[in-house]
Amino acid sequence: MGVLLGLLLLAALAFAGAVFWWLHQPLRVHGSDIELAIESGTTPREIARGWVDAGVDASPVMLYQWFRWSGQARQIRAGSYMLEPGATPLSLLRMMVRGDERLAVVKLIDGWTFKRFRAELAQADGLKPAITGLSDAQLMDRLGSPGVPPEGQFFPDTYSYAKGSTDLAVLQRAHRAMKKHLSDAWTLRGATNSCPLNSPQEMLILASIVEKETGQEADRPMIAGVFCNRLRVGMPLQTDPTVIYGMGELFDGNLKRSHLQTDTPYNTYLRTGLPPSPIAMPGKAALLAAVHPAETNALYFVSRGDGSSAFSSTLAEHNRAVNQYQRKRP
Repeated sequence: MGVLLGLLLLAALAFAGAVFWWLHQPLRVHGSDIELAIESGTTPREIARGWVDAGVDASPVMLYQWFRWSGQARQIRAGSYMLEPGATPLSLLRMMVRGDERLAVVKLIDGWTFKRFRAELAQADGLKPAITGLSDAQLMDRLGSPGVPPEGQFFPDTYSYAKGSTDLAVLQRAHRAMKKHLSDAWTLRGATNSCPLNSPQEMLILASIVEKETGQEADRPMIAGVFCNRLRVGMPLQTDPTVIYGMGELFDGNLKRSHLQTDTPYNTYLRTGLPPSPIAMPGKAALLAAVHPAETNALYFVSRGDGSSAFSSTLAEHNRAVNQYQRKRP
């Protein structure tokens, strides 16, 4: 009897040793970049099988029994995971319990239109389409902002996400971020600010124009100051980017004089005041320029051709600057 117990004990120790060795042994894999997206509600058995199907050279039964025996099987979090080189069964489970997901990113660039951002989301790696077929109005309703045009309502930034997330979830984050930045910027607007803006939405519209008109970052406050001066004296903003935006698909990349004479709600040559909505996604610097414009007498500006702008207080000065920098006349 004692001999039998001894043999059983030795067998148990040998088994425990083998298990310990296996748990700390790097998993063999077929190929590289072994990834697995775990959906909410996936069972531990399915997760074990999923890793094997993805390229892990191990018994799915052994993996499942390890998950189960550890007592942490129900703590595995949904997400997108990548097997790191040298990963062991022990570190594999730890990664999933901690939720150490492999994140992808999508970028929203300052000055992009919402249409461009939707196209970027549609091509983003691993994002599930949840907005396909939704109109802009339906989408804004889903985001809790019914009746609000989507243009300008999303903050340009780099957004990370776990593969398997939805494009709607990324949009929700970008929309919340713009609301916060807009509120913060409006709060910073001083009581002595002479720019005739009556609401955060008007500030957002102005910031979008400043974003599209700025070629050199340092010029943003001055460009904002010019537009604030024009708004204050009732002078048309006369900005090409709004005209181009109002043309939509009809714009072929060549702005003509006839376009400036074609009336749309966004033609700021023919209409005074701000256009009805933003024309792009302004970044933080443009928002701050709109609430802290430079104190200037300038009413005009023209590109010098190197990204910077020349500013003028009178039409005569402006015409000379146009001749110098645009028409290359002395």
